[in-house]
Order: sequence, then C-alpha cells, then structure tokens
Amino acid sequence: MAFHRAIAAVLAATLMTGGVSAAHAAAPATIVAAAPDSVGFSAEGLKKLDAHMQGLVDTGHLPGVTTMLVRHGKVVNFEVHGKKGFDGPPMTKDTVFRIYSQTKPVTGVAMMILFEEGKWKLDDPVSKYVPEFASLRVFKGVNADGSFDTVPADRPPTMREIMSHSAGFAYGLNPDNPIDKAYVDTGVLGAKSSQEFVRKVAALPLVAQPGARWKYSVAVDIQGMIIEKLSGMSLAEFMQKRIFDPLKMTDTGFWLPASKMDRLASLYVWGPKVKKLVPAEGFMVLDITKPPVVASGGGGLVSTNADYARFAQMLLNGGELDGKRILKPDTVKLMRTNALNDTIMNSDVPPFNTARGRGFGLDFAVVQDSAKAGPQGNGTFSWGGAAGTWFWIDPTNDLFFLGMIHILNKDGDPAIKDIDDDSAKLVYDALIDPKK
Repeated sequence: MAFHRAIAAVLAATLMTGGVSAAHAAAPATIVAAAPDSVGFSAEGLKKLDAHMQGLVDTGHLPGVTTMLVRHGKVVNFEVHGKKGFDGPPMTKDTVFRIYSQTKPVTGVAMMILFEEGKWKLDDPVSKYVPEFASLRVFKGVNADGSFDTVPADRPPTMREIMSHSAGFAYGLNPDNPIDKAYVDTGVLGAKSSQEFVRKVAALPLVAQPGARWKYSVAVDIQGMIIEKLSGMSLAEFMQKRIFDPLKMTDTGFWLPASKMDRLASLYVWGPKVKKLVPAEGFMVLDITKPPVVASGGGGLVSTNADYARFAQMLLNGGELDGKRILKPDTVKLMRTNALNDTIMNSDVPPFNTARGRGFGLDFAVVQDSAKAGPQGNGTFSWGGAAGTWFWIDPTNDLFFLGMIHILNKDGDPAIKDIDDDSAKLVYDALIDPKK
C-alpha cells in the first residue's frame, strides 16, 4: 500500500484467549472478540505484528500507535502501544486522531447514499451540479511572463471521474508541479466558503484532459459541496444523520468538543532538516476545537480506531451493520470496482495501472490482481490519511485492518515510511488457515 504516500466508541474490554498474552480487545458492538486461531490466524504470528509496532515506539520513531484486525466480524487483535505524545499520557483504545484523507471514503459513502436515491448518475457532467466547471481549461505550459498556456477542456469531467481522481483537478501537494503550486499560491484549500473554493478551482487549469490520467486532487472536497447541494444539509449534518448516528460512531466528526480534547493524540511532523519528529503546526493542522466554516470532505474528520471499525465492518458486510443499512450490497461492490478507463490502466504511470495490479474505484484504491499488488486478496479496497492512519478491507478473506498514528510527512523516516505495507505483510503471514 505504498501508493498512500502519493499523498479510525470503545466498549467494554474483553480478555483475549488462545495464547495472546494479556491482550484486551474493546470491540465495537456486535464485532466480538475471538481467539486468533478460531478464525485462521496464528497467535504467535500476530505477536510479531505487536512487536513490530512496539519496536517503533521503543526506538523513538513513533510516540504511539493503535491497530485493530477483524476477521469474520471478530476482533482478533486490538492493541495500543506507547503514548498519545512523547511527553503525554498512554495511548488508549479511544484515542482520537485526525484522519485526514481517510475522510474520503466516508464522503464517498455519503455520495453513494444520494446515488441510490437517484440524485445523480456516474456519467453526469460535474458541471450539472457545479456550473462553474462548465468551461474548464487544461494546462499546456507556462508562458514567459509566468502565466499559464492553456487549451479548452474537451468536455467537463464526469461524476465518475471526480470520484476516481481522473477528472484532471490538482491538490497542491506537489509544489514541483506548476498547477499544484498555483493551488497553494491561490489558497484553494484555505477558502473561507464553498463559493470561494469553487471560484478558485475553476480559475485554475486542469492538469490534463478529463479521463487522461489519475491525479490525486480536491475532487472529494468537490463531492462534499455536491452532497450539501443535493441534500439541502451541511456535509457534517448529512454524515451525522445518515452515517454516524446509524452506525453509532460516537467519536467521529469534523470537530472535537472540549470534553474529548484530552483524548486527542498529539500531532507531529517529520522534520527533514532536524531528522526527527517535531510538533506539527501550519496549514495542515486544522482547528478542530469548533465546527469548521467549510467542512472538508477530502480530509476534515477526526475519529477513533473503534469508530472507524464500525464503518469498515459495515462496508465489509455489504453496506449494513447492526440492522442499519447504509448502502445496498451492489452499491458497495460498485465502489470497490475499478473506475479508471483503459487509457489510464494501460499506461505505465504509477500508482494505478494493470501492470501494478491496482485500480481505483469510487473513493477507494482497489486490488485487482493480488499476485501483482499483494498481499491482500483480490477486491481489497483501502485508503489512508496524511498523518499516517491507514486501513484496508479484504472481502476475499473477510477481514479488515486499521492502523492509526499521528505523523505528517512520515515518509521522511525510513522506519515508518512503509508502516502500512509492513503491517500487511505481518497480517497475511499470520493468516495460516484462510479457509477457517
């Protein structure tokens, strides 16, 4: 899952049995605790996962981390290591994290709720819902005076394309790219209203013609505004009513009340000059002490491992949890089906193409060929966040895994750069009886 670099209410604790020493699993309702060997995992193998995470804490690469592994609806591993901050209290199973881009799958589910209600179609032009995008232009080069040389877009991007990051929008995450730099310089992500955000995005050229390439972008923030327009609610209200309340996700939202602030993990950033973690500050550190003026569908949520587990289990169940149906099974299947066209999939441009065995669905990365993408099963869908949270849902093996750390720019530290890939290898190494 290294592609993430291109860029989760705890209930009563239950003592695990079957060789897991003093491990406690606090399971979100109906996701019950179970011994690893009862669902095909080696307890000794999962101890290696725990040892790896604890080792990262012991050697100072992380202040703390929390992980959860669930198979057949049963928690077989739910561990915390270290502290909420280097000088803070111990990490707990209800620690709150900024999940940044792990917000995107939640926004995608909100979109698909409206899709099921017939409010939009995949091949609709996005300009049907955002008229400002009717006459977009495409980057061709930079003129001598620093202005952009552009050509008209062949057509407006489609809804399918904004949900698969193939619409041509940018993000501002790669300042080496002239368009990304312009996103930063014009303050796209700092817009004070939805209208300002749309104006700023529409004023900048696309990086490529719609459908020509995969490019991580503000497309999910655009989805958030479309949700508001189609539902007549704020994004926060819609998610609360249609997702968080039904799923009993009591610690997930766009801000954190004062009564919960002591549960928030400290946020760090890898400092390339000092070669160590330092407290994070700056534009990437959203103010979560109050409701935001503009809720970011692309990266604004806070959550806990246990809360996000309920979201993941709902998806693994085909859209339902505890008798509450959020989406139809076919809709979830659609979300985890590759949506990128042949032009993109047949190219050699990373991170998604046929050669790599990975595609991109509707707000999820998807494994198409585990022999190439490995080690997750075919159909695995996933994403992660800028501060190092990550997850994957594997329908083939009926499992999901969640990991949460709170480190921006983690790629600067080789020890944690591939923490998602490292955890996947350890999990599947420990799955010794997949048919169990």
